[in-house]
Amino acid sequence: MFWIVLFAVIALAAGGFCALFGHSGTMAAVYVDGELYDAFDLTAAVIPYEVTVTTEYGSNTLRISHGAVAVSTADCPGQDCVRQGSIRDSLLPIVCLPHHLVIQIED
Repeated sequence: MFWIVLFAVIALAAGGFCALFGHSGTMAAVYVDGELYDAFDLTAAVIPYEVTVTTEYGSNTLRISHGAVAVSTADCPGQDCVRQGSIRDSLLPIVCLPHHLVIQIED
């Protein structure tokens, strides 16, 4: 009986760990004017890298890292998108209103 309970507890702990920390297939979707501009696989980003999104509205440099995305630089006046920092989940997107840019995490 002891072994059954022990294995059940281990299985539940492993399942909880995967549910909390498993970012399988997590993508950062970049939208400009509501249209998909590009998407980046955050689980494949073993080494962080930067990508510049340049549109008619301006330029934003995104920092893509394992499980997270952030705007590292932007040529907009407010810099709210830069100050927001990185996001790791779909609760709150990064928005740059002057550049009509929205970055959100999607599974």
